[in-house]
Amino acid sequence: MLALGANLAAAEGYTLQDILTASSPTSSRSTTWKPGDGIVLEVSGMDFMADGKLAVAIRKGEVWLLDGVHGASPAKVGYSLFASGLHEPLGVLRDGDSLLVAQRTEVTRLRDTNGDGVADEYLTAARGWNVSGAYHGYAYGPKRDGQGNLWVALNLDMGERSDNTGAWRGWAGIIGPDGAFQPIAAGMRSPCGLGANQAGDMFCADQQGTWVPATPIYHLRSGAFYLNPEGLASQARPGSPVKLSAPVPSKVPYPEAVRALPEMVPPAVWLPYNKMGRSGTDLAVCDQKGKFGPFDGQFFVGEFTDAKVSRVFLEKIAGQYQGAAFPFLGGLASGVVRVLFGPDGSLYVGMTSRGWSSLGLQSYGLQRVRWNGVTPFAIREMRARPDGFELVFTGEVDPATAGRAASYSLKSYTYFYSSAYGSAEIDEVPLTVKAATVSPDRRSVRLKVGGLRELYVHELRAEGVRSAQGAALEHPDAYYTLNHIPH
Repeated sequence: MLALGANLAAAEGYTLQDILTASSPTSSRSTTWKPGDGIVLEVSGMDFMADGKLAVAIRKGEVWLLDGVHGASPAKVGYSLFASGLHEPLGVLRDGDSLLVAQRTEVTRLRDTNGDGVADEYLTAARGWNVSGAYHGYAYGPKRDGQGNLWVALNLDMGERSDNTGAWRGWAGIIGPDGAFQPIAAGMRSPCGLGANQAGDMFCADQQGTWVPATPIYHLRSGAFYLNPEGLASQARPGSPVKLSAPVPSKVPYPEAVRALPEMVPPAVWLPYNKMGRSGTDLAVCDQKGKFGPFDGQFFVGEFTDAKVSRVFLEKIAGQYQGAAFPFLGGLASGVVRVLFGPDGSLYVGMTSRGWSSLGLQSYGLQRVRWNGVTPFAIREMRARPDGFELVFTGEVDPATAGRAASYSLKSYTYFYSSAYGSAEIDEVPLTVKAATVSPDRRSVRLKVGGLRELYVHELRAEGVRSAQGAALEHPDAYYTLNHIPH
């Protein structure tokens, strides 16, 4: 049954509202569903229709249309079944008058040709990758980049019947004009989340595991190899843009691996394990023109295990993206799988535990995060500088505390690159903050830092900083992935 209507406390400046959550882990619905019955809404994909309804794919093979999700009363949300019989769909995208849904075997175009609110056409829109029947043989997407390309990402096979020698497992690519899969980049493990930034470049969130030391966010580009080599057999296939020029390194610190293999491209951002989450799932760029607070242009990142949403700031240094990850919001109902900004300026969060371990107390859910007009005191941006970092805040700082070097602590570390499942932080070194200089407008601080290291995570804690009104930072932590030190 549906458990609706709770307004929950969220981060400062934001409110969290239930649209739908499971009333118990054993909630179920009859196969003879009718309005008013419960729905196991294990959200695996979301997009808004032209009429404002929210299309929701659920992992058990259905697409539902939800009407009224923008309203103040979740009890008034309407539900109608649009499509069924799909094979574990893990993404949905509106494309004109139809929906594109990624299921294991293909991307399917769903159309309602007679206007009765139910799809009556199921057409193959894209295919061309291996389907073995193995556990984890998922397909994610599609998502559109700024050039209009439709992207799909493919999970590695895992478990019985795995066949990563088959076509394109662990790869991401675009859908060609003929509907064929065109491979672009390799080396992914569980590339659950795709999303374009405001510049139109496509990014992907992967998940920690074999060969993947912690959750990475990649900037997808042609010919790149990232972390996991288990699907590299496909580099021998016609059309592969990835051709490794050297063996994949193993059992070395990650910076050493990058320097040893020219095609290995570092993640734009690492999300350190436990500190920022354990299983990243989705990306949504904030393009709300201030309707969601002071974070336009940044990614919001879904996190499954810890049932939360994080925030990522990116900048370009030496022509490549890198940046910082920040905590944002925890305590969500279930494992976060999809995040989506709506036309009302809210962030919609779709969830399911799927039987995996999550800190969320429900087995599934759909919640809305809204900005209530109060600007939280936070580090909005962390930018690399030749001699340290520049911190940009959401409001004015107290110059006495923000200008004190002792208000900050920094350290850097990297990961061990190997076939093992994840990695501890290694080669950790404390860094000295030599000076902290507050800008004339009191909204930024330049930190002069000794000992910066390329290809290392630089972890900041700004425990001593206060706002002009004396407030502490709600989240004093930030994690900058310093792939290049600017000149």
